[in-house]
Amino acid sequence: MLFRDRADAGRHLLSRLGAYHGRPDVVVLGLPRGGIPVGYEVARGLGAPLDVFVVRKLGVPGQEELAMGAIATGGVRVVNRDVVDALHIAPDVLDRAAEGERRELERRERSYRGDRPEPQVEGRTVILVDDGLATGSTMRAAVQALRQQRPARIVVAVPVAAFATCEELRREVEDVVCFATPEPFMAVGRFYDDFSQTTDEEVHDLLASARADDEAARPA
Repeated sequence: MLFRDRADAGRHLLSRLGAYHGRPDVVVLGLPRGGIPVGYEVARGLGAPLDVFVVRKLGVPGQEELAMGAIATGGVRVVNRDVVDALHIAPDVLDRAAEGERRELERRERSYRGDRPEPQVEGRTVILVDDGLATGSTMRAAVQALRQQRPARIVVAVPVAAFATCEELRREVEDVVCFATPEPFMAVGRFYDDFSQTTDEEVHDLLASARADDEAARPA
């Protein structure tokens, strides 16, 4: 095991992000649910605001942990061609999965953000955080969705990831920070002592705490 839990992983990841400490242009976006406790530690350590960016993985029917793609805010869909082609997944299977996940994506956006507007990222440095990367489909969907909002830089930051996935993402964003890239890489959860599912309530609490910290740090 590399990390006790996601908070511990966030503190480890923070140690590799010193170049972004104290910069007023930085915003941290966590991918729910597991990326929020990691992102909370990163944002708090950097002195940056934290918000949520909702992305949904499209799991292979019967093998839901295997991503055949992902969708994100803004109608973005990313397809993992290697998985789709290898398993001969038909387009209508992808369409049905995307429609089901779209409803959950919209529910989560309403649940986590409520009436608050989406964070303004145009011209800013966005650090996208998750608890780990296997195929990277979910992160790629987030990156493509964010590009539509014209940030100055996108930084992908994760505690643990497959080495090949990190290298592929370097061609898509301005910076990639992977704290550890162990091989062989079987699954993200293998590198955590506690990888229990993050709840909606934990997401709410961490986002509320981050907002309170941000407001307290502003000049009177």
